[in-house]
Amino acid sequence: MAGKNSQPRKLNNPAMGWLLGRVFRLWRSAISQSVKPMGMTEARWSVMMKLRTLGEGVSQHTLASELGIELPSLNRTVNQLVELNLVERREHPSDKRCKCLWFTPAGNQQLQTLETFVGTVRTELTQGITDEELDGMFNVLKKIESNACALLDKPTEGGL
Repeated sequence: MAGKNSQPRKLNNPAMGWLLGRVFRLWRSAISQSVKPMGMTEARWSVMMKLRTLGEGVSQHTLASELGIELPSLNRTVNQLVELNLVERREHPSDKRCKCLWFTPAGNQQLQTLETFVGTVRTELTQGITDEELDGMFNVLKKIESNACALLDKPTEGGL
């Protein structure tokens, strides 16, 4: 982290943080628009994709934390996914109070379709960008994430 006497770094305009936020919102909106015909809302597809990333059997508490949302908000979305027969809750093997999430067979099928749609959007959004540029951007973002977590005294999220 920069010392107290160091000058603030000059970043390109528009401000980098603003641009990161805008790209994030546009990226998510593009995915949401793509999967809308599947009956997927942003909340639903976000939960399904993060559950895939974290792995089945993850607790609702861990999933909420990784998504950066409150447990009651996650519960509403999980209730919808349960009603749609896409996920199911199971008791944790050693803590009966804790509920863990698993995909149903229909959920696994929906997840495959969802991943296809998301992959298509990713491809469209990264047109004209080389693999090396994407790798470099990823590495820079991971460093910014790490610095932000250190500044806020938080563990890094999302693995890697």
